[in-house]
Amino acid sequence: MAANEILATVMFVSFLALVFTGFPVAWILGGLAVMFSAFAVVLEVDFAIPIGMNWAYTSLTVDRIWNVMENWVMVALPMFIFMGLLLDRSGIAGQLMISFARLFGNIRGGLAVAVAFIGLLLAATTGIIGASVVLLALLGLPAMLSQGYDKSFAAGTVTAVGTLGILIPPSIMLVLMADRMSMSVGDLFLGAVFPGLLLAFLYIAYILIFAWLKPSVAPAAVTEPFDMQAVWDLFKAILPPAFLILAVLGSIFFGLATPTEAAGVGACGALFLALINRRLNKSIMSDVLQETTRTTAFIFAILLGATAFSLVLRGLGGDELIERALMSLPFEPTGIIISILVATFLLGFFLDWIELTLIVLPLVSPVVVTLGFDPVWFTILFAVCLQTSFLTPPVGFAIFYLKGVAPEGIDVVTIYKGVVPFIILQVIGMLVIFNWEAVVIWLPAQAYG
Repeated sequence: MAANEILATVMFVSFLALVFTGFPVAWILGGLAVMFSAFAVVLEVDFAIPIGMNWAYTSLTVDRIWNVMENWVMVALPMFIFMGLLLDRSGIAGQLMISFARLFGNIRGGLAVAVAFIGLLLAATTGIIGASVVLLALLGLPAMLSQGYDKSFAAGTVTAVGTLGILIPPSIMLVLMADRMSMSVGDLFLGAVFPGLLLAFLYIAYILIFAWLKPSVAPAAVTEPFDMQAVWDLFKAILPPAFLILAVLGSIFFGLATPTEAAGVGACGALFLALINRRLNKSIMSDVLQETTRTTAFIFAILLGATAFSLVLRGLGGDELIERALMSLPFEPTGIIISILVATFLLGFFLDWIELTLIVLPLVSPVVVTLGFDPVWFTILFAVCLQTSFLTPPVGFAIFYLKGVAPEGIDVVTIYKGVVPFIILQVIGMLVIFNWEAVVIWLPAQAYG
């Protein structure tokens, strides 16, 4: 290996090692970029980007960061975050829980199915994992436990369903992926619709089948009869999120607005719904705005650090090194894709989806294109793989979101046991998408020809 390739390897390994220190990832990425660019100067290794007293590298880094910050696609991020947080506090999910519980409560596993449907609607309106998991835990978990549901089964259902928001559009993860891959956000949003619905279908099928095989795990609940008044209440509960889904996704899919403009429409729609529900006041707005600012700053800080990191890594030939390593594997092209996904799945045990999106995805995407695979198909497949990272220990963030609000008696081990079947279901979903590319690319092809 050449000196620059050794530096690139050490740089990437250092990043993986330093993540476990608990130090902020943004500073790790930026610090390693500065440190290894200095090593390249001192050791006088081959560097694809000119470095010297003319500050060419510094100028290039600043230009790259400036291009990231002035990218209009990224304006959608704080808008979608604001929309999700405001919906979290609007009371809409509480009305949905009551209505769906009356619809499904009298069948085995019915309350868990109600939680799944609510999670699906929340996923299509919020796109924020933390908000969905916490909200479902506060609404659905006590109801299931009070009806005698198994603790692991109930906790696993809430945790897994809450992660749908990271895949089903509008998803902030897909916005970031589109930016990193220089792809259309609309293509990724359309491509993620059927995979997201597929996972939701697998969850609901598992809940019903498992409850039928083991009635004691998810017994039928005692609920009010489902009459015409209940139908009307359900319609009124579904109408607000349906309105928001149509406003955001419909404006994108029908070409009425760009994703950035649609994010503004969604934020405005969330304000309107909160106002109608009489849940809009100074205290709520202050909390939502502060949380939006914190979350946006966190994402953009990592984005800036990752920009500098990837620039230095590529300057040292890291992307070419990774491409050669993957292409030299003794597999067919499909075997190489499987190797990438398996590595991503394992990295998801330890790394957050943001680091994997910003660091790993841009490095492996040239290999995918070289092998002749559809980039939209692979990106959605990669996204489904990243969704498992929210459920896998030790850095399964959805697990810790649930643990923070779970009632007494729900510990981390209980949640781990509950999410294992859903991780298997996600892997099954990946296999379906892997073998039937049309699940992803059919809808974008119909929309854009």
